[in-house]
Amino acid sequence: MAFVHLIFLSTFLLVSVTSETFDAMEGEALVIKCPPWSSTVKVTWYHTDTNKIIPAEEEGSRIFSLKRFLWFLPTSREDSGNYTCVIHFSNNRTKSFKMSVQVHPYKQGVCFPSQIRYPNDTGRGKIVCPTIDNYKNATIIQWYKDCKPLHEKRYLKEEKYIFINNPRKEDDGYYTCQFIYTHKGKVFSVSATRIFISKAKPSPLPPQILFPKDKDVIEVELGAALSLKCRARLGIKKQPLAVVTWDVNNISVKDFSRFSEKTHFFEGCAREYYKETTLHIPAVKEEDLKANFTCVALNEMRNTKVTVTLQLKAQHEVGLPNILLIIGSLVLLVAIAVSVILYQSFRVDIVLLYREIFQPYSAKDDGKIYDAYVIYPKSRTNEANFVEYFVYQIMPDILENKCGYKLCIYGRDIYPGEDTASAIEKRIQKSRRLIILLTQQLINCKEHAYDQHIALYNALIQNDTKVILLEMERIGTYDKLQESLRFIVKQQGTIKWKEQHIVHPQSSRSKFWKQVRYHMPLTLKPSYSANVG
Repeated sequence: MAFVHLIFLSTFLLVSVTSETFDAMEGEALVIKCPPWSSTVKVTWYHTDTNKIIPAEEEGSRIFSLKRFLWFLPTSREDSGNYTCVIHFSNNRTKSFKMSVQVHPYKQGVCFPSQIRYPNDTGRGKIVCPTIDNYKNATIIQWYKDCKPLHEKRYLKEEKYIFINNPRKEDDGYYTCQFIYTHKGKVFSVSATRIFISKAKPSPLPPQILFPKDKDVIEVELGAALSLKCRARLGIKKQPLAVVTWDVNNISVKDFSRFSEKTHFFEGCAREYYKETTLHIPAVKEEDLKANFTCVALNEMRNTKVTVTLQLKAQHEVGLPNILLIIGSLVLLVAIAVSVILYQSFRVDIVLLYREIFQPYSAKDDGKIYDAYVIYPKSRTNEANFVEYFVYQIMPDILENKCGYKLCIYGRDIYPGEDTASAIEKRIQKSRRLIILLTQQLINCKEHAYDQHIALYNALIQNDTKVILLEMERIGTYDKLQESLRFIVKQQGTIKWKEQHIVHPQSSRSKFWKQVRYHMPLTLKPSYSANVG
């Protein structure tokens, strides 16, 4: 019986039609659906390569079928392959469709893969988030254009789409919506990208000559070559009638053998159509100094013109005022260069001195409670170590007692009886900075702590919190660090704790603590200057 079933399955799989290809990001949710049919028909899903049926959802199942939908919660690299949905009709007929799934690896710091794109969206400015209707109660958390977050007011963000007010050519590009989907208490992320190409109908505009200006006087040298450029805006998109040309004393330049002109066109913002014509004079003669050179721009609406003249370039001698001007300019450039070098060398001291003198303390209510959440490797033994002494004694003494900051430390500020995971997540979200202590123990630990995972997600995915890396031990090449930490190190470096700091660790004026204070946010109350020791 099983053999007969296998023959039957192989038969309809051979005649199946490739319906669609789906590209997904590794670790995200993905739902694909069989082409629409009557809601009363039965749909069965198979792994095309193994001919195995994909069952309905069971407890803990990651891939499951639900009527005409196939779910991946979340996707994995091994999910790449072919899947078949079979529609069973009441008269025992069947129709099958083959779906191809390709799962692309996620790389930290890399833009959304180019393969994860959906059909182009061309129109007047509405860009719908692809596939979001497949996910019930999904919530968009961010839109991107060419991998950069959209924040401009021109983009009107609605529940499932964005609208671009008055789309222009520079709005063309790749738009990615990133949204979250919750299934049985678990949160999954989804990203989908499509290309937007704006549409605009050709329409003339009153000709406008951008340059030269009317009655301009151009300085020349006798016998020297000269090129006169005239650029005009003529309409929206390429125009059926668009002329930009030069006249000399109201006679077309084409009637002069020693003059020539060259024309080209281009599109600018909002698909505006421009044409530029260059008049070439191989050698300026005295008769040219008495001529009128007129640029004429013409389209379906009307024509416009501007006239320029030529005059001999004045001969200037280099006198004392000019020499003084040159010397002054050189002195100014040297002063600027020295200032830049000094600022780069003493940037930290300058910023901290500015904060002490002018006290630009932040009074803005940003919803945060802590200035920094501290992440450090927890000791697996009961023996005390320097890192824990640093976290519980030295750091609070400097940053809290002397500098007026408020820290959140795992073993000190999360209370007994609290749900640890929830408490960590809430406190990280309520912190303005993340301080991560890099040690050999943290590098060699194969299972990273929950607070480290949440912190890096906030810093790298949501761009919500800035990170301060304290290198407490010599790390070396950083090759053994997890990829997300290597990315942060490459972007901003680390602050290195050196052995001599152990002798006087409570000195907030040391280079180490100056670097830490430089990267910390502004304090909420002016208590620092009075307490710094």
